[in-house]
Amino acid sequence: MRLRQKIFGEFRTYWLNVLYITLFFTIFTSYKRLILAHYQIAYGEYGISLIKALVLAKIILIAEHLHLGRGLENKPLAYPTLYKSFLFTICVAIVNVVEFMIRGFLKAKGLNGATGMFMGHFSYEWVAWMLATFVIFIPFFAMRELSRVFGRGKISELFFRKGQ
Repeated sequence: MRLRQKIFGEFRTYWLNVLYITLFFTIFTSYKRLILAHYQIAYGEYGISLIKALVLAKIILIAEHLHLGRGLENKPLAYPTLYKSFLFTICVAIVNVVEFMIRGFLKAKGLNGATGMFMGHFSYEWVAWMLATFVIFIPFFAMRELSRVFGRGKISELFFRKGQ
């Protein structure tokens, strides 16, 4: 029974991570689409947000099992929260680089096309995306750190159960 609970807990954590990350990535995608629509430029890459969220949520789970950022657990919660936010912003950046390289390789048929695709997307927009991702990760990891300190399930109990 213990194994089943652990598997269900990991499964639940994964999908909650996916939900949170997809929500914000979709908001950014919608924002970009609305800005481009103002200039009559079509944009419709909503599926990419979900794929990125699925990959990133898995990376977060793997990193937690590898105990990344655990050296800061005895520090004030701001330190591990900001460190993990930064660390996973770097992961998002890496996922974006890989995505651009794969797209460029498939569309332009070669390494030169992949490099060109990446260099074409490295812009102020990309830097703004990374800054926004960092800020979005702060409450995400703050809640996870609070959950670690108070005990698993205590935060959701405080938010979603009556009569506290």
